[in-house]
Amino acid sequence: MRPRTLRTSLATLTAGLTAAGCLVAAGPAAAAHDRPPRHACSPAVSLTGYSDALDKTTYGDAYVGNLSALAADRRGSLAALSDRSSLFRLDARTLKPRDVIPLADEKGAALDAEGLVADRDGTYLVSSETEPSVRRYSRTGELLGRLPVPDDLRTAPEGRARANGSFEGLTLLPGGRTLLASMEYPLDGDPADLVRFQTWQRTRHGGFRLGAQYTYRTDPGLGVSEVTATPDGRLLVLERGFTAGVGNTVRLHLADRPGRGTALHKRLLADLVDCPALGATAKQPQPSPLLDNFEGMAVTGRSGGRTDVLVVSDDNQNDVQTTRFLRLRVRA
Repeated sequence: MRPRTLRTSLATLTAGLTAAGCLVAAGPAAAAHDRPPRHACSPAVSLTGYSDALDKTTYGDAYVGNLSALAADRRGSLAALSDRSSLFRLDARTLKPRDVIPLADEKGAALDAEGLVADRDGTYLVSSETEPSVRRYSRTGELLGRLPVPDDLRTAPEGRARANGSFEGLTLLPGGRTLLASMEYPLDGDPADLVRFQTWQRTRHGGFRLGAQYTYRTDPGLGVSEVTATPDGRLLVLERGFTAGVGNTVRLHLADRPGRGTALHKRLLADLVDCPALGATAKQPQPSPLLDNFEGMAVTGRSGGRTDVLVVSDDNQNDVQTTRFLRLRVRA
């Protein structure tokens, strides 16, 4: 969604993304751990490439945009979720769509789909921020079930969540037993910088039951646009905001592994305004021409102590916004 004004190491996929001809290459990151990363956004994060190849394109009759989430699976493939109720499977080398799957709710209506997990059995878990909900779909888009949601996380007046401000991110922790959804904005009555992270625990029958709930403090004026588990179980958290006439703020944080207390502490890895632009251009005012409405993120591999992360922006099908992929290398 447009912001308010003011995932298992996949060597095959990582290799494919590194070789992608449509990515603007920034050169290899420094090999030694004690050297600053090349094309650094910060000491912990470097930008190794970006791609606008899918911007304002179509696949069949489907518009390839409004991308709100990414997920990599064990087969080495990549899925991209459109908040207009479509799921695209992308070629790992070129990022071009190979398939599109329409998604719908129990009544056949479209979803405001925001979070995506590729589960170990080949099914997809998809969160929607309008109810909110988490549903399971087959690889062909058949609705298989729905997870329980705590009453207070429901959209007002049924609960305390604001419209279009609930389940924005979704991730499965290593081991596949804990699913986590991140709220974008605070509940009514909560502090302005506090958002809730809800978990579910996998049952022995393969379903999920409600688990612990955690709190996370955002930077002033920002919301959580995505959350993705690292291979060691900590959380990469993308915070995002927008100011008319100025542009986007996008920051990448590292938060605790859930399970040690109810408050998740964080540290800043990088403010993406500090990344090199690498020739990228912006269609509207931005603090850096590289920036846009970034809200999808997936871990695509890990090597040499660094985690490869792919980030995508939601263009809201807007002429002045761009569908852009960023390839980041994170040391945390």
